[in-house]
Amino acid sequence: MKMNKHFLFLLIAIFLLPAGCTMAPKYTQPEALIPDQIPSWKENEDIQSTDEVQIVSDIKWREFFTDRKLQQIIEMALENNLDLRLAALNVEKVQALYGVRRSELFPVINVVGGGGKQQTSADLTSPGDPRTTEQFNVNLGVTSWEIDFFGRIRSLEEQALQEYLATEEARRSAQITLISEVARTYLILAADRENLRLSQSTLETQQGSYDLIRLNYEVGIATELDLSRSQTQVDTAKRNIARYTQLVRRDQNALILLVGITVPEDLLPLDLSGIIPLREIFPDLSSEVLLVRPDILAAEYQLKAAYAFIGAARAAFFPRISLTTFLGTASDDLSGLFKSGTGTWSFAPQVSLPIFDARTWAAYNVSQATQEIALARYEKAIQTAFREVADTLAVRSTINQQISSQQSIVDSGRKIYSLSEERYTAGIDSYLGVLDSQRSLYAAQQILTDLRLVGLANQVKLYAVLGGGGEPEDTDSTADNRVPGK
Repeated sequence: MKMNKHFLFLLIAIFLLPAGCTMAPKYTQPEALIPDQIPSWKENEDIQSTDEVQIVSDIKWREFFTDRKLQQIIEMALENNLDLRLAALNVEKVQALYGVRRSELFPVINVVGGGGKQQTSADLTSPGDPRTTEQFNVNLGVTSWEIDFFGRIRSLEEQALQEYLATEEARRSAQITLISEVARTYLILAADRENLRLSQSTLETQQGSYDLIRLNYEVGIATELDLSRSQTQVDTAKRNIARYTQLVRRDQNALILLVGITVPEDLLPLDLSGIIPLREIFPDLSSEVLLVRPDILAAEYQLKAAYAFIGAARAAFFPRISLTTFLGTASDDLSGLFKSGTGTWSFAPQVSLPIFDARTWAAYNVSQATQEIALARYEKAIQTAFREVADTLAVRSTINQQISSQQSIVDSGRKIYSLSEERYTAGIDSYLGVLDSQRSLYAAQQILTDLRLVGLANQVKLYAVLGGGGEPEDTDSTADNRVPGK
């Protein structure tokens, strides 16, 4: 019965003592040092009063990127990108480390069996006592288990938990970055291919003009100056073709690096016009939406981990209580190990009280400095996020007007180019007018393509800086239920 009582006491201690309190300071979320509202992306309009306001982080990336080819490329990148794979492996590593730290709250129970046979010198043995003795034993017990009265191990376990959650958010942030980079590179490739086709079309036009002027020059209608100017335009078009060919190849290489494998040619875009438009988003302009960005959540988890580290450093000033105990049986005969009267037990608590250890004070100072650093990083992450969103919305507020104006310039340029050709053919003007109008039209078309690229890339960036695209593969899971032991 006594053995059972001691065993019951040990079980109660094992399951109740780890639930003790910690000495970590109470965490309170720091106040965000940014304005309450993000600058509006529409002039003279409060979109918060409309029904269009959206929480962008809730929009899945497949809903935002509606182009099927781009969706397939993003899926390939999520499966094969090495940076994202490393981020996922880091999550697994920190998750396992958290499991190791959490297990320190509980004792390690071992079963140890042993036996021995010994012969003693006749000079050391009393008459009639056997010189050869045997001993066998089996013990179930705990060795040097630290009972966490002051929450030191509990604080370290909480620190490991928060670091795991921070790593998980870092993985989500890496996924957002990867998705946005793949989409941006895809759009750049489309724009460069469009400019390449424009250069090829321009070369065909210029080559036709050169051939016509050369015939006119041979019959004495055109001047050598006109022929030389026309040749210059042909050479310029060839140079532009070579330049954009180079850019297209570099874009494809960048896309392959992001995706991790070769992208099939049938998935690559032909031009910007062929890309299915991205989903329009109307973001909530409250600064609170920034707090759900993965990088900010990661910084906050690191701050919470720093608070837990302070708790562990404080607990180091208090006594450490460890326990060694076992229940077992011993006999001088192997067959008699489990007979009545062979039971044994041991209960050996130990208290270690720090008197002077400079390392303890140094560790406490380190914990406070770590907390201040984590706080500064958290505040900086919020301010950086606010700047990114505000800058992106600033582009969005004007880019459509720029595109519309540039389209008008291109339309006017086409008309001017057509009229100048007619006047040159009629002999009213020199070829210089045709040359200037053609240069202006080509430059205007390039600018239009670039502005359309800026507009699409800005939509992608806005989606990313508001936390879109970071949803886990299992959208029904949360960080807490992915934690071991939760």
